[in-house]
Amino acid sequence: MNETQEKNLVPVGEVSRLTEHLFRVEAGKLVSVLTGIFGIDHLQLAEDVVQEALVRAFRTWPYYGIPENPAAWITQTAKNLAYDVLRREKLFREKQTEIVVSVEQRSSNSAVNDSVLFDSEIKDDCLRLIFACCHPMLAPESQTALALRTLCGFSPAEIAKAFLTTEAAISKRLTRTRQKIRELHIPFEIPAGEEFTARLNGVLQTLYLLFNEGYKASSGENLVREDLCYEAIRLATLLAEHPAANLPRTHALVALMFLNAARLPARVDLEGNILRLKEQERSKWRRPMIERGIIHLGQASKGHELSEYHLQAGIAACHCMAESFESTDWPRILALYDQWVQMNPSPVIALNRAVAVATVRGPAAGIEAIKAIRHRGELKSYYLFYAVLGEFEAQLHHFEAASAHFRKALELTEVKTEQIFLSKRVRSLRP
Repeated sequence: MNETQEKNLVPVGEVSRLTEHLFRVEAGKLVSVLTGIFGIDHLQLAEDVVQEALVRAFRTWPYYGIPENPAAWITQTAKNLAYDVLRREKLFREKQTEIVVSVEQRSSNSAVNDSVLFDSEIKDDCLRLIFACCHPMLAPESQTALALRTLCGFSPAEIAKAFLTTEAAISKRLTRTRQKIRELHIPFEIPAGEEFTARLNGVLQTLYLLFNEGYKASSGENLVREDLCYEAIRLATLLAEHPAANLPRTHALVALMFLNAARLPARVDLEGNILRLKEQERSKWRRPMIERGIIHLGQASKGHELSEYHLQAGIAACHCMAESFESTDWPRILALYDQWVQMNPSPVIALNRAVAVATVRGPAAGIEAIKAIRHRGELKSYYLFYAVLGEFEAQLHHFEAASAHFRKALELTEVKTEQIFLSKRVRSLRP
């Protein structure tokens, strides 16, 4: 290693954090742009070269230093990798002139201009890709899984958590879905008319799942992953600005995201430990985001449409507008949950409703509400099922039962902060 390289040495941890951030924030954008250049048939190629570019960044930046514009470096590296692969393919020869001109035009810009170009292109390319992923010829679960993988950088394991299935099943689903896109020649475009409407619900569901994974991660060191939340907000806001998607349910989803994201700074303490709603310091809630959420909720109220996003945003607004936990309009929240369960009898929604029931009517009523949940068996592998039961039993001073539930929840969660929280709850119940 020469003297210049020694001076440029960067701690591996710093590079790791940066590449993780770029993977979460920029990878989906870059996959969209590369798909726009090389075609939807090369979606797998776009994903592969973006991942390889990030691997190269992780390997080289500790020795040569972090570039002035890391996103532009990864952009150019991924383009060059894709260019090298396609140069060896027959399809490249057929489209050689078009692709060479496109790549050379982009490559000739400086790092700063490349970043500006990238930002100007990303809006349409992201929306094109997410609508391609949500084509009606693809199964709904395949639509969401593919969009989470390509646009949001979710691993198969993370997607499996969202669908309550196995990593192997998701990997197979992703492979089949990419193959079907090629077979059906699904276009890389934002559809119009009825076709747009048909795909919109899948797009909204994908963005909803993306935000939820950021708001409460399914695995890893941290409970909250703000980068995922803000990426979901960015994409949902772009969608709401599209004339055909400027609809009440779109604004309701955007409102829900803003209202929940406003509370992120207060969800954990300085050590990253979970703070329950009643323990949070509300002065840390971001008032500008709450205001934006309320504005979108007002736009969502136009017309007669009532979606699940409306009801969830209404619940979030009740929390955000209350000065304290005690002054929260819990009867209103319970009424909204009652409507939501009627609209969608999901056992997870019913479990959340049980928490509202317990707050309004007491923990015994909450336990009865859980017993009444249809398809309750689906919750047996869900750690929150046992954590909620544990809280109810603890409030009733049934400490042995509460401890057993908390220990079961502890076995099922993979998030370190949740494990710490549940361990503390178990210890607090000991004589």
